[in-house]
This record gives sequence, structure tokens and C-alpha cells, in this order.
Amino acid sequence: METLQIYWWLVISLLGGILVFLLFVQGGQTMIWSERNPERKSLMVNALGRKWELTFTTLVVFGGAFFASFPLYYSTSFGGAYWLWMLILLSFILQAVSYEFRSKPGNVFGTMTYDWFLCINGCVGCILLGEAVAMQFFGADFTVTRGNILDASAPVISRWNSSHGFDVIFSLNNLLLGFAVYFLARTMGALFFIRYVNDIREADFLRRCRTRVLVNGTLFVALFLAFLFALFMSDGYGTDQNGMFIKIPYKYFFNFIDLWWVGASFLIGVLMVLYGVIRAAVDRKFTDGFWWAGAGVVIAVTCLFCVSGYNNTAYLPSPGDPQSSLTIYNSSSTEFTLKVMAWVTVLLPFVIAYIAYVWHKMTSPNISAKELDAEDHIY
Repeated sequence: METLQIYWWLVISLLGGILVFLLFVQGGQTMIWSERNPERKSLMVNALGRKWELTFTTLVVFGGAFFASFPLYYSTSFGGAYWLWMLILLSFILQAVSYEFRSKPGNVFGTMTYDWFLCINGCVGCILLGEAVAMQFFGADFTVTRGNILDASAPVISRWNSSHGFDVIFSLNNLLLGFAVYFLARTMGALFFIRYVNDIREADFLRRCRTRVLVNGTLFVALFLAFLFALFMSDGYGTDQNGMFIKIPYKYFFNFIDLWWVGASFLIGVLMVLYGVIRAAVDRKFTDGFWWAGAGVVIAVTCLFCVSGYNNTAYLPSPGDPQSSLTIYNSSSTEFTLKVMAWVTVLLPFVIAYIAYVWHKMTSPNISAKELDAEDHIY
């Protein structure tokens, strides 16, 4: 049973890393409104439009996998932090509507309205998803009473404070990671345009993209370092020999040391991100920063998730009621469910191979104005 719980937390961690990488779509969307050239804007939107469904689908799979493997987290977080998750959902609905109707004939709102919707999704979606991840480290104000499931009049296991997630949104530590994810997404969006958009790879546009990589990358590094400092200095929660939750000073800092292979992988991922960002910003001929930084993002975020759940750590602590904190052991599904789903993940390599094939077909050759003229469907 313990092996299955550890395995499924690794799957969740990997999905989280992939999701943060795919937020380059949201980051690119925040740059659309500032582009005045209609042809360039169309190319930018359609380059992102070919990838937006991957982000949306990964978000759904991430939530579904969490629900199936760790249902108590799903019911506690998604049910309690109501406004946090509803705002995330609303921003992604705006994205889907925008790509569907932006260039449809008879569009009464105009493309500018949908461009702003895409920008809202890029800003709100990235920041709030980053805060949702930070909540796993810094905790939230909730209580879990398992016996309530037998109460027919109010079978509510988890109860939050009256803010229903607003306190999570405006927490300073959570905002640090939220804005770090936002500027990371913008950095990845600029790297994506440098790598995959053909006709606008001219001197002026490339210069602006590389400037955006440098500026947003610098802001990301500053905010991410501030988040790491806050994380390393904060207390975490673990269980003692009697199974009771206790506060442990510098818990996450020591997790990186105790889980040295996770710490080493995290450092490698961070260095890959820095290499991709710095070289893309200074080397005019370098166009593969997107993949260097993207691979680093997946590795680093996966390691962050691992640190939040492994080494007997509460991955969703409740400082106000520590005994309600959630771990991968007290919030997982039954052994039968985890085992059946583990067999399903055998298909994961084939799914990844299919996604890689589709990605290659959709980006080879790079998108161009000539190609858009021949397309039947334009975003």
C-alpha cells in the first residue's frame, strides 16, 4: 500500500511539472494585447492556439488523477478553497471561449475583447495556480472530521473558514510563488515564439522577445528565490512515532537534504532553466532555450511536489488544527483503487509518444503567414 501511495504521488508530481511547463501558452497570451501589427498578432494567437488544448487537458488530467488517488485532498482543497478554484476555472473557460469564437464570422464583440480574455486567463490562471501549489507548503485554515460522513443531514468532512479561499489568494507567501509562476510563463512564452514562429522571426520581433526573456526571467528568478527563502525558513508538519502531527522547524529545507536525490535533481532543473533563459537572452542564434528551460521546469516542479509529500511530510498542512493535516498516507484511495489505476499508467509512455508526435506535426514546419492563408480554421 505504501509503495502505491509513493508511486501515485510521483505521478501527481510529474503531472504538476508538465502543467507548469505548458503554462507557456498562458504566458504567451499576456503578450498578445501589446502587439499592434495584425499579421504578427494573428501568428502569435494561432501558434498558441495549436497548443492551448494541451494545457487545458493536462489541467483536467491533473485534477482527475488527484481525485482518484488522493480524494481527501480533492474534497478538502477543491471544496474548501472555493473562490481560488472557481476563479481558476473561470479563467480557463474564458480561454476556451476566446479561441473558439475570436475569429468566427459575425463576432459581435470583436477580436480585441477575446484578446483581453486571453490576457486575463494568462494572468489570473498562472498566478492562482501558483498560489494553489504554494498552499501545499504553507497550509490553509481547515479542519477534517471524518465522522461527519455518517451525518445524513450534513455529510461534510472538511470545513474551511468563512473566507472560502480568499485568505489563500492574498497570502504573501502564496503570492510569491503565484507571481513567480506568472513571470516564468511569460518567459517560456517568449522562448516559444523565438523557437516556433517563422514569419515574425525578424530582427525587431526577435529583439523584443529576447528582451522579454531577460526581463521576465530576471523577475522570475528574484521571486522564486524569495519563495525558496520563505519556504526554507518556514515550519512544516510531520508525524511523530504515535502518528500525531507535530511542527518541525525548517522541514522543507531538511527534506531537500534528506531526499538528496530530489535535491540534486531540483538543482539540475533550476540550472537548466537558467541556461535556457540566459543563453536565449544573449545569443541571437540560439533558439532552443524553450526546450532547455522547459525540461528544467518539469524537473524542478516535480521535485518541489516530491518535497511537499515525501519524507513523512504533510503536503496540505492545517496550522490551526495540525491533526487535520493531509499526508499521502491518510488521504489516499484504497489499495484496490490505487493498484487498478497503476496498471492504467502502463499506457502513459504511449500517450506521451502520441503527444510528442502530434506536437511535431503541428509545429513542423514553423507556423507562417503563408500557412495561415491556406488554413480553413483560424483562431
